[in-house]
Amino acid sequence: MVIRFVGGIPARADFDALLRQDPQVAEVLGGEAERQRGTLQLIAAENFTSPAVLAALASPLADKYAEGYPGARHHGGCEFADAVERIAVERAKALFGAGHANVQPHSGSSAVLAAYAALLRPGDTVLALGLASGGHLTHGSPGNSSGRSFRFVGYGLDPATGLVDLAALRALAREHRPKAVVCGSIAYPRHPDYAAFREVADEVGAYLIVDAAHPLGLVAGGAAPSPVPYADVVCATTHKVLRGPRGGLLLCGEELAERVDRAVFPYTQGGAQMHTIAAKAVAFGEAATPAFTAYAHQVVANARVLADGLAAEGLELTTGGTDTHLITADPAPLGHDGRAARGLLAAAGMVLDTCVLPGGDGRGLRLGTAALTTQGMGGAEMARVATLFAAALREGADGRALRAHAADLAGRFPPFGG
Repeated sequence: MVIRFVGGIPARADFDALLRQDPQVAEVLGGEAERQRGTLQLIAAENFTSPAVLAALASPLADKYAEGYPGARHHGGCEFADAVERIAVERAKALFGAGHANVQPHSGSSAVLAAYAALLRPGDTVLALGLASGGHLTHGSPGNSSGRSFRFVGYGLDPATGLVDLAALRALAREHRPKAVVCGSIAYPRHPDYAAFREVADEVGAYLIVDAAHPLGLVAGGAAPSPVPYADVVCATTHKVLRGPRGGLLLCGEELAERVDRAVFPYTQGGAQMHTIAAKAVAFGEAATPAFTAYAHQVVANARVLADGLAAEGLELTTGGTDTHLITADPAPLGHDGRAARGLLAAAGMVLDTCVLPGGDGRGLRLGTAALTTQGMGGAEMARVATLFAAALREGADGRALRAHAADLAGRFPPFGG
């Protein structure tokens, strides 16, 4: 089917043409569609984009080269590229109450690295959540350019509560006097205390960078506190709960706008992906609606029901529950470590990730409710998922029968009505 635009201009989303021209790739894409339709998508970092977002991704802007920024491009013919980027920027600023937005980062990692480039110099000290406590690779991994360019000091979590140890964070800041403090995690199910992070950064004269890749969609829907009033720079992705295309986003005040923009282009990236920026604009527009607000709150409500169900089935939840879309749990009480549990759950039709547990003591499970909520599932379905989840981890479970149950549940709730 060809999606047509105003004036009859077709998108490049003609699957029949792909099937005729390249059946090998078409077969793979068809297999992925069937996988998504037939399993429960519990990966906390994934979601389903709307048909409108997909249409923008498949638009003629996929063919447009547009290095630079609106009004200052290195290529001709950018009047419509400029228009859509301005729309995306203004919508992002309004949605999050930010003085400035840069919508060009290709990913969340690109956004974080650009924030470092804007605020830091090679060799500067940065305080960030340790990798063994749920920090992202861009928070100082030796295999990432962040760990090679800057001196990272890792703060941790209280092993008893799973929460950020703010007293230890403050002590480390006083000891190391970092140039920047990074707030953010890939596996933190509670709302960060942004005000406390701001106080620590101010005490030592550091910038505060918030990596809000996971919670920003909830922020857009009013279901989580905003980091924007506290952070010097907010880095995020536009997928996950925000339900846009795969890409990154930077938010800051007007005083840092030029530094942030130059850090994205030309320092860390070349040409912007204009079809993705168009899709971001669509997603920001969707996120400003009452329907998205209801969605974001339902995501959190579903996560709490699912968390309660998993706890009742015997899994141990880190922090005792969740405030967000994200749940982290230790399956050890049911006799498995995280990697073994993930395999059993995959065989039973439930797709999710592993994560480090507080204190770095083994691997647990990380799952989220954003995608299932997009499919229209509610509390009753979350209770059912918890039952299937626990059954898959019990000795003697029939993985094939459970997979059929998971496929039936997924099939009854196609994203956006199909």
